[in-house]
Amino acid sequence: MRDAHSVAAWLRSRGIEVAAYTGKIGPDRVALEQALLNDDVKALIATSALGMGFDKPDLAFVIHYEAPGSVVAYYQQVGRAGRALEAARGVLLSGEEETEITGYFIRSAFPTRNEVEQVLAALEADDEGLTQNQIETKVNVSSGRIQKTLQLLSLESPPPIVRQGSSWQLTAASLSDDFWKRAERLTDLRRKEQAEMQEYVQLSSGHMAFLIRALDGDSGGISSPPLPPLPACCSREIVSEAVAFLRRSNLPVEPRERWPPGGMIDVEHRAQEGRVLCVWNDAGWGRLVSRGKLQDGRFSNELVDACVELLRKWRPDPPPTWVAAIPSLRNPHLVPDFACRLAAALNLPFSPVLQKKGTRPEQKTMENSDRQARNVVGSLAVDKYAILPGPVLLVDDVVDSRWTFTVAAWELRRRGCGPVWPIALADAGGRL
Repeated sequence: MRDAHSVAAWLRSRGIEVAAYTGKIGPDRVALEQALLNDDVKALIATSALGMGFDKPDLAFVIHYEAPGSVVAYYQQVGRAGRALEAARGVLLSGEEETEITGYFIRSAFPTRNEVEQVLAALEADDEGLTQNQIETKVNVSSGRIQKTLQLLSLESPPPIVRQGSSWQLTAASLSDDFWKRAERLTDLRRKEQAEMQEYVQLSSGHMAFLIRALDGDSGGISSPPLPPLPACCSREIVSEAVAFLRRSNLPVEPRERWPPGGMIDVEHRAQEGRVLCVWNDAGWGRLVSRGKLQDGRFSNELVDACVELLRKWRPDPPPTWVAAIPSLRNPHLVPDFACRLAAALNLPFSPVLQKKGTRPEQKTMENSDRQARNVVGSLAVDKYAILPGPVLLVDDVVDSRWTFTVAAWELRRRGCGPVWPIALADAGGRL
């Protein structure tokens, strides 16, 4: 979804009239579809939310930003083009990351044995049954994975769990080994589909014939369309401009408003809306952040300058008057060193107001919001004598769940600190 908005913004910056179309556009859905039908926009930069029922017979091209997971899915989507035209283009842009993305969806299609064991053990320990939110507090499994586990187990015959109102309870039935055999069989099928799609990507010619044969059709009458070939590369100038575009972008860090499982965080103790410079390992600043964290052990001065520019555009109000850093026991100098250099560039004082208390598991190993929050609460000590007057710019390298910023802001604010403005170098989004 984020890619759809990013690609749409890039194309608009190049003077091409497009719009992003995702599952969260709400009431704008019909208006955007009609705009494409009327040729008011050149294209919709769409996720799979643009359903198969949408029909524009004179659609002249379909461009895939990444390869779908199967030949069938690709054929269905690219087949929207040229229904009422003599010829149309189907373009597939393929990158290394798509294998990882498709692989993730294949791996996550079914719960793992460990996830199932955790959920069943939690239900077995409570005779009254548990809601999904209650299960989340008892297992280290993400909310989405818990939901998938509950849904799939409840569809078994006989089901090992049933839903009673809002709660889930065990039944007398045990989970059949057929469940795991079926999951393994479908997973193997998805991997074969992925391999077939990658075989298509590697072709130098005969693409349509390949698709038709893969769908058990007769490819004997296929001929090349009357279209000139497209260039296979672009100029370095355009690539540089695209990288510069990504480096001008930044993302908001929305403050969390509730503690799990739902208690409100007082407004006066919340962080302000923050900013993150880039997406982890993206082609803008992301790869430089990744290299600094994983290889160099120090973030470059280019990233300091980039954050100064971000703050110049952001203009938080009231503006920060000092800088602090999120501490780490595993790499105690990485973020404070960067924060000190950023403070110097902003002509602001730096204060080591936060310290880490004790060793906790890495936050990235916590799979749901409840575990993430509990893993941070109590892990940060505040030196109240190091709190400086006015709002603070709170610096971290990577943000994912936002609980570290949330807890740090809460600890600082309840000790009299001014507004807390979070800033991070990269949004990991589960990538680390």
